[in-house]
Amino acid sequence: MSDSLAWNARYEAQPWMFGRAPNRYLESLAPRLPRQGRALALGDGEGRNGLWLARQGLEVTAVDWSATGMARAAAWAAAEGVPLKTETADLTRWNWPEAHFDLIAWIFLHLPPADRAAVVAGSLRALAPGGLLVLECFTPAQQGRRSGGPKEPSLLWTRDMAEAAFAPLQLLECLEGTVHLEEGPKHQGPAEVVRGLWRKPD
Repeated sequence: MSDSLAWNARYEAQPWMFGRAPNRYLESLAPRLPRQGRALALGDGEGRNGLWLARQGLEVTAVDWSATGMARAAAWAAAEGVPLKTETADLTRWNWPEAHFDLIAWIFLHLPPADRAAVVAGSLRALAPGGLLVLECFTPAQQGRRSGGPKEPSLLWTRDMAEAAFAPLQLLECLEGTVHLEEGPKHQGPAEVVRGLWRKPD
């Protein structure tokens, strides 16, 4: 079973496994995020972050390789009357637009190193001058905790990795440590994360 089919099966078995509220770190940045323009929600699952960004007035594209997740996101957006563009795609093969997005949200998207590098490159290319990139991912210290995250160590992030990956951008903040997650049944309790905010120079 491919990973996309595995995620389809997970979403079918347990709808809203990460809840319907946005990621708390992304939400906390609301005063610093653009009020208008285009946003991209990477690996957005069932659409919780993309839909929240759309409610803030942004023109949002949510991308995930789970067709089940994206269908649920589209139905949710339609039910609320909120415009949301959804795309089912493998981000390593996605046609990244050039200097297009004013905000990119990279929330709990964990990829093998080569795939991660490809998506980082795509994100750097797709971010418009002055645009922001928001990241929250699990760190190696998360292993053994029950609050979520991949079991494969190579998929995890560190602050040093994040700062190196987004070195062409201006670092606004980057923190690594313990937070308390309350994001659906799969993200509950103390968790070890790296979270950060970057800006593309004008």
